[in-house]
Amino acid sequence: MGYFRGFAVTFRKMFEKRVTTPYPKRKRDKPARFHGRHVLNRYEDGMEKCIGCELCAGVCPAQCIYVRGADNPEDAPVSPGERYGFVYEINYLRCIHCDLCVEACPTEAITETNLFEFSFTTRADAVYTRDELLVDAETGQPNHLPWEDWRPGDDEHTSGWMRATAPSGDATYQGRVAWSGELGYGVRAAEPTEPAEPSVDGGGS
Repeated sequence: MGYFRGFAVTFRKMFEKRVTTPYPKRKRDKPARFHGRHVLNRYEDGMEKCIGCELCAGVCPAQCIYVRGADNPEDAPVSPGERYGFVYEINYLRCIHCDLCVEACPTEAITETNLFEFSFTTRADAVYTRDELLVDAETGQPNHLPWEDWRPGDDEHTSGWMRATAPSGDATYQGRVAWSGELGYGVRAAEPTEPAEPSVDGGGS
């Protein structure tokens, strides 16, 4: 009888509503703040935002980022600053997509898309170089590499969320989250930050 009971359960489940999705034909919607594949952004004039300061590499807990800065050539500067990211590499075999690199970047050069599906065939493919991470100067869109499964919307909101700890030293902003209007190539509108709490003397801030 045990076999028949098992088949009865299987037969009954055939007519119930499915709770799974037919992946990969259809995928679940990703939240706007989803952390995926990184991109290195440019200014509207095509200049690179990265200044090679190596803060992203220093803050990375997985030690997957390697940056080496170089002085900007005087005849053909790469970025508006004195230096630029001459070498920039991210090892996706180690990256945990924590987004700390986005928060640490002083020029908002690095952001993350919603792409998270890779299909590497070699370890070398998993180490993204500066040329692979930079958005195209003509289209302003990230490079689509052969082993990446891009879907509509994966590169729509690359504005990384900023954990506003204490802007301008104002502790009342501790823990508040707002979007930065400068992030990404397809920049979304910045969310208005909450007003600071009234001061002790009753006046506004």
